[in-house]
Amino acid sequence: MSNVFLSLKDIRKSFGGVHALNGVDLEIRRGEIHCLAGENGSGKSTLIKIISGIYKPDKGQILIEGDPVQSLTPKSSIDAGIQVIYQDFAIFPNLSVAENISINHSVLTGAKRMNWTEARSLAAEAMSRIGADLDPEVLVENLSVANKQMVAICRAIINDAKLLILDEPTASLTAKEVDALNEIIKNLRNKNMAIMIVNHKIDEIFNIAEQITVLRNGEKISSGPASGYTRRSFIRDLTGREITETTYEPEKSDEEIFRVEKLTRHGEFSDISFEIRKGDVLGITGLLGSGRGAVGDALFGVAPATEGKIFLNGEEIEIRSIDDAIKYKIGYVPEDRLTQGLFLNRSIQENTTAASLKKYFIRGKVDEKIMLNDTIEWIRTIGCNAKDAEAPIRTLSGGNAQKMVIAKWLNTSPRILILNGPTVGVDIGAKADIHRFLHGLAKDGVGIIIISDDLAELIQNCNRIIVMHDGKAVRTVDTKDVDETSLSKMLSD
Repeated sequence: MSNVFLSLKDIRKSFGGVHALNGVDLEIRRGEIHCLAGENGSGKSTLIKIISGIYKPDKGQILIEGDPVQSLTPKSSIDAGIQVIYQDFAIFPNLSVAENISINHSVLTGAKRMNWTEARSLAAEAMSRIGADLDPEVLVENLSVANKQMVAICRAIINDAKLLILDEPTASLTAKEVDALNEIIKNLRNKNMAIMIVNHKIDEIFNIAEQITVLRNGEKISSGPASGYTRRSFIRDLTGREITETTYEPEKSDEEIFRVEKLTRHGEFSDISFEIRKGDVLGITGLLGSGRGAVGDALFGVAPATEGKIFLNGEEIEIRSIDDAIKYKIGYVPEDRLTQGLFLNRSIQENTTAASLKKYFIRGKVDEKIMLNDTIEWIRTIGCNAKDAEAPIRTLSGGNAQKMVIAKWLNTSPRILILNGPTVGVDIGAKADIHRFLHGLAKDGVGIIIISDDLAELIQNCNRIIVMHDGKAVRTVDTKDVDETSLSKMLSD
């Protein structure tokens, strides 16, 4: 009997003449962890939606356990044992753990009322299978992201899942939580479940995947055992270009750009001190709740510090508001670009010039021509793949949208640029472009601060890293003296 659970042959899907998938083949086996990798726009999401029955392919064949499937619907996909856990987990925050885990079972069995005894029993059984220890009565809205994910996995496996698809499952998890999730995935694999993980983080892929399939521009570029890939070959398949991974090492300089002394915001962080010299890229990291993001908010005036001193080019300044920060030419790229960094229904031009409107007022009128020319120049300079400066910014991919958030602040000629999670959800190719651009800014004398829990990104792109615990900077390390393992240990010590 074949161990192949799902087989896709020559799958094609187009939207308005654009080929989202163009002749893709894929095999997913029981008892195997298969990683589906690809940059934004590669076709990953379309392929998942075909497997889950949301989309029908224009052409191609789907076989489940060797049997051809004529028409796959969301219900028939679930009935066949396919469960997809998307990034938002699709859980009900106002219901309890037990209710969330058992709700699909209740729907499938046609239950008219909630059977609390059965719900608790199902929840306990599912949690024991993955080693979760959650209170079945607690509301899901009160859980951490990692525990919400456990609830979603529990709900999937009680419905006799044979193939579990996890879409970017580590996007919001800490390093410890990723390790815990990997153990759960391996345990399910050992029980002969087929696992497909959609991811683009290289280190995480090589840490968990046994089989890899790479998509690019709707086509399958390669597929095979993870052991057959090197980092270099994987990145080449993913991006279609050679990207050299190097560690950033600035030239030594005595020119101080920015200094913070005993910065404090009561209840958030205390006694944070550091300096940035020309060429420096300073990293700030820590677990969720460590205060790392609050430091960025204080420096940009979102939630100002209550104590401490800030010096810019040797002169003390006060930042009590966002207007103060902008006045001193401090830019801030927030972690959530969709709600905090972009006006999604506005044009690329309007977003690019939003923080620097004053310079376009000439004799009381806005000079639209200069705004357009500047936007076009930033699109070119920062390497954004955009056809029209007047197109809505929501039409850009995640990586290109992030580039334009950065361009918005670069258009203000910043002295300091603070980036919170600058490449979250960004493709490897776009990530390399952003990093290279930040290095150039630092060498030109712009102070760069990267706030992140992506340890590989920090080590590769910063020359010093501040490690935070419970609102305090517990140590500052030179990136030449640490690796991911040692830095991760510092976070959890």
